[in-house]
Amino acid sequence: MLEGRVVKVESKDIYVLTGDGAEYRCSVRGRLKNSFNLKKDKLYNLDIAVVGDHVIFEVIEPAVGVIEEVKTRRTFLSRKSPRIKGAGYRGERLEQVIAANIDNLYVITSVYDPVFNNKLLDRIIVTGESSHLDIHIVINKIDLDDEGVIEPWGKLYEELGYNVYYCSVEDGIGLEQIKEHMPGKTSIFWGQSGVGKSSIFNAIFPGLKFKVGEISDLHRKGKHTTVTAVMKDVGENIKIVDTPGIREIAPFGMRKEDLGHFFIEFGSYLNNCRFNTCTHFHEPGCAVRDAVETGEINFARYESYLNMLETIEEDINF
Repeated sequence: MLEGRVVKVESKDIYVLTGDGAEYRCSVRGRLKNSFNLKKDKLYNLDIAVVGDHVIFEVIEPAVGVIEEVKTRRTFLSRKSPRIKGAGYRGERLEQVIAANIDNLYVITSVYDPVFNNKLLDRIIVTGESSHLDIHIVINKIDLDDEGVIEPWGKLYEELGYNVYYCSVEDGIGLEQIKEHMPGKTSIFWGQSGVGKSSIFNAIFPGLKFKVGEISDLHRKGKHTTVTAVMKDVGENIKIVDTPGIREIAPFGMRKEDLGHFFIEFGSYLNNCRFNTCTHFHEPGCAVRDAVETGEINFARYESYLNMLETIEEDINF
């Protein structure tokens, strides 16, 4: 029996890296699958093993193994399952786990190509907050910001307490600062296609040679180049996870009355609402809405909140 960490999952093949640097292509032991399926609540779709999981496996032939145990996850990042092309059912009651046992979430955005999207950024932030991760915001391609449109957005998130990094791979700006919180931790990079995740990786960690995508001139959205989450050990006790570019995201397993807890600027007002189940939308005596009206809470962030509130299901029982 050996212990290792999942670094890539492709269909039924789970690639596990051991502490001495050996990689094994593994499957999952049948009894582990059966045990998992018996325990799994039908509302959930937690994968048996995902990138970042610590596993125990048996070697059955050179570089091939069978996973016997998946250790308890310390943290994990997940979302509602995205739409499947051609399917009528979105799978909103299913959970897609992106990676496990991670510490930092780096949300990668860009000024243009694709254009900065604060609502998508807020959705990713809420997902990270609900997973108890340290969140860092990277605004890439600042060399394209001739009119200074990104500065107010950056200042907003800095005032909320998030680390904001302004960078340009093209000009080599701000790249080293991104590494400051990585030593000794596992960091996942998440964002839209085309924002420059792989380019940032390659600039900070020469030799990785992640495949870099092109920008579609028709839709101004990046063509997907990463097909699954992949974890790399880049030395300096740093592990990073590259992910596919996302086009949609919604946190999984969240009630309407809980959403406000993951907008950190709402925190000092929540206990002052008249109702403890306040959704901060239409209820009388809402301290959060009062703070929006007085300018204490940024209106764009409140708009993001309302946008997310509309998408949260009410029929899941927890």
